Amino acid sequence: MAKQYEMLVGGKWTKARNGATRDILDPASGELVAKVPESGREDVVAAIEAARAAFDHGPWRKTTALDRSKLLLKLADAIRGEAKMLAELETRNCGKPLAEAEFDVADAANCFEFYAGLATKIHGETMQVPANSLSFVVREPIGVCGQIIPWNYPLLMAAWKLAPALAAGNCVILKPSELTPLTALELARMVTQLEFPAGVVNVVTGPGAGAGEELASNMKVDKIAFTGGTVTGRKIMAAATSNIKKVTLELGGKNPNIFFADADLEAAVDGALFGAFANQGEVCSAGSKLLVERSLHKPLVEGMLKKIPRIKLGHGLTAGTKMGPLVSSAHREKVEAYIKIGQDEGAKLVCGGKRPAGKEFERGNFLEPTIFDNVKPTMRIAREEIFGPVLSVIPFDTEEEAIRIANDTEYGLAAAVWTKNVNKAMRVMQQIRAGIVWLNTYHPTFNEMPWGGYKQSGIGRELGLYGIEAYLETKQMNLNLDEAPIGWY
Repeated sequence: MAKQYEMLVGGKWTKARNGATRDILDPASGELVAKVPESGREDVVAAIEAARAAFDHGPWRKTTALDRSKLLLKLADAIRGEAKMLAELETRNCGKPLAEAEFDVADAANCFEFYAGLATKIHGETMQVPANSLSFVVREPIGVCGQIIPWNYPLLMAAWKLAPALAAGNCVILKPSELTPLTALELARMVTQLEFPAGVVNVVTGPGAGAGEELASNMKVDKIAFTGGTVTGRKIMAAATSNIKKVTLELGGKNPNIFFADADLEAAVDGALFGAFANQGEVCSAGSKLLVERSLHKPLVEGMLKKIPRIKLGHGLTAGTKMGPLVSSAHREKVEAYIKIGQDEGAKLVCGGKRPAGKEFERGNFLEPTIFDNVKPTMRIAREEIFGPVLSVIPFDTEEEAIRIANDTEYGLAAAVWTKNVNKAMRVMQQIRAGIVWLNTYHPTFNEMPWGGYKQSGIGRELGLYGIEAYLETKQMNLNLDEAPIGWY
């Protein structure tokens, strides 16, 4: 029997006030996994009020940095203690292979642990000023933070948002994607089993229309943090002007993966495939635009086609699965529409492009890994974020041309360069306008290092020291050491 979840609001488990629920389906089998509340604006308002009361009048403001650190360490331990359950639930909810889900769960625990360490290292400063004054700067929590996360990395994105916000002393309302809320709700359960005061962490489930809109526009929310598509990011940014909220946006990408002729071929083949097809290509930083120097073009494409059969499709819990289903039938149809666009534009479809045959795939949202060759940089499949297992291969002739094509985009999240020539690597990496650039690898992300993009890939940075900075205010304080009156009048 499917589990019935409730939301966490003000330290209490609650149903949606309108009584509505949403069925959460396994994208690989169509089976019912759970039911969750389908909240509306009134539920989000209640969560905001609970967070506001906890921040303004509760004990959280008086909780020391050391105590916050200890709580985050306990939460990291709780995640590790239930890692098997969380990874399996993540796979059943969003479809990714179990090995990827296991990595995400471990990284989520590490994220809470990292920010537990930073909680006690929030520094101020003192300054000498022209007056007889003791002048200094302190860092304080922003207040009540709304956090909206996507469906492709549910638990990990929850950790990326919650850990720095809590370490800094804020109260939060987390809204997971309506498609993949289950591990965030399990995380909320763990929070209730620790010593977090009521209202410090609230988790509401529901759609962006209504629930997400209320978080972004409500006057009592001091900051909004969002990870997701650029179109939605613009709407959130506009809604946040209601009270000039602090805003952090981690948005889309159309990321160039650049291969020069001197790249190691075997490593290049693996890097091209992993960059494009990890997590079914449902990654904002996916290397879905492959730029390859013309003399390497044919060997690289042939090498990828030889290895494509090793990308075993199947349920994420099935041993050996390398690629699971897309998150929903609607999203698969969106990706299929882009495949048709690529064909209509004249790109050469060299593999994939269709739903896999077989009884085990009939009820799931599966799609074969797809490669288009001889793509022109002006084609839509080379410029628009598809967010699925579709790779566009674009040949180039010179270093300057590769840089021009790589930067000719509204996005600027990620990129990679593959070459044995260190001088060339540094020249190109310095000229790529992206928030993260890899050399001879793709996708590694570290809690210790900043994450975010240039241009329309977002505003601000998450992770690392930058991540906790995004949840802190800066206050100047001055102590006048002269006891005499000012004497101005």
